[in-house]
Amino acid sequence: MSVTLPARQQQDRPQLRQAIEEIVESGVLAVQLRVNDPQGEWVGGAGVRELGGSGEALTDGHFRIGSSTKSFVATTVLALAAEGRIGLDAPADDHLPGFGLDRRITVRMLLQHTSGIFSHTGELYEDGTIVPGIPWRGKEWVEKRFHTYSPEELVRLSLSKPARFAPGEGWSYSNTNYVLARLVIESVTGRPFAEELQRLVLAPLGMTGTVAPGASPEVPAPHNHGYYRYEDAGREQTVDVTRHNPSWVAAGGDMISTTADLHTYFSALMGGRLLPADLLAEMRAPEATIGYGLGLFTQDLGPEGGTVHHHNGATIGSAALMYGTPDGRTTMTAGLTYVDDADMSLAPAFQAAQQRLVGEVFGAGRQPTG
Repeated sequence: MSVTLPARQQQDRPQLRQAIEEIVESGVLAVQLRVNDPQGEWVGGAGVRELGGSGEALTDGHFRIGSSTKSFVATTVLALAAEGRIGLDAPADDHLPGFGLDRRITVRMLLQHTSGIFSHTGELYEDGTIVPGIPWRGKEWVEKRFHTYSPEELVRLSLSKPARFAPGEGWSYSNTNYVLARLVIESVTGRPFAEELQRLVLAPLGMTGTVAPGASPEVPAPHNHGYYRYEDAGREQTVDVTRHNPSWVAAGGDMISTTADLHTYFSALMGGRLLPADLLAEMRAPEATIGYGLGLFTQDLGPEGGTVHHHNGATIGSAALMYGTPDGRTTMTAGLTYVDDADMSLAPAFQAAQQRLVGEVFGAGRQPTG
C-alpha cells in the first residue's frame, strides 16, 4: 500500500495513515486527507494517481467537490444578505421573474431544500418510484459528458415536473434549489457567480486552488484521476472522466478545490470570519428532518465527539469530505477519486470511509470543542 506524506510533515499519526489505507483497500483509487486540530496539521495520501498506474496519489491535488459546492453558494448568498442585497425570506420570484416560481418559495427555502422543487437530476420517491431528470448515468451520460446545459434549461425541466410538496411543508434534497440560488446571486449582483465568489470568499481568504468552472471540462493540474464504468452492447467499458462538462449538475455540485482550500474556507466560515454572527447562526440552525441548515449539515456525535458541521459531496468519479467543529479549530477535508458506475457500487465503501475518518478525528478520546 502506497501512503505518501509531504516533506513538511512534522508528526506521524498512524491511525490516520491506517484509515486512508483501508479506504483504498475498499476499492477507492486515491485518497488525499488533511486534518487540522490541536495536534497540528496532518496531510497524507494513499492509492494511485491513475487507474493501472504506479504513480503515488497526490496529497495536494485538485478534485471535483460535488455537493460541497452548495456550502459555497449558500455562503455567497448569506454574504450578500449581510450587505443588504438579498432578503432570505423574500420570494425568490422577486429576483427571477422569468420562471413563474411559486411566490411562496423564499430564498431561504432554496438554501434549506424546503421549496419542494423537483430536482433536475431526478427524484426517488418514498414508494421506490424513480422519476428521471437529465441523464447522468450509463452510456447516455458518457456520450453527453461534454454537452453544455444552461441553468435555465435545468430549472425549466424541474418546473415541468410536479412539486414534491407545497413550499415550506417538507424537506427534499434538490440540486435545482442551488441552481436557482446561484441565479439569484447573478440577478442581484449583475455579475457571474464566479466573480462574486472571488470577491466575497476566495480573495479575502487567499484561496487560489478553488474554481467555479461553469461549463469548462478542465480540472487544474495537478490532480488524481476519476473514472466511470458502464455497459455498451453487453460489454463493460471504463473511461477516464476527470475531464467532463459539469453543467449537468451546475451549482448543485460543479466546483473544484483542494484539501488545503477546503480547510481554509471551512475553518474561516466556522470561526466567524466570513459571515456576521447572526447569519452564521441561521446557516447552522438545522431543519428538523435531517439536520440541514442553509447549505450545511449539523451532526451530533455524542458526548465524546460533540457537534460537527459538514457538507460532503460526490460527483462522477470524485468526492469530497468537509467537516469542522463549531469554532473552526478542528477540520477534516479530503478528496477521493475512484471508478464510478451507474449502481454507485462504491457508495457503501465511501460511507464507511467517511464514518471511520470522522471517528478518528472527532470521536473517541477527543474533547468536544465549541
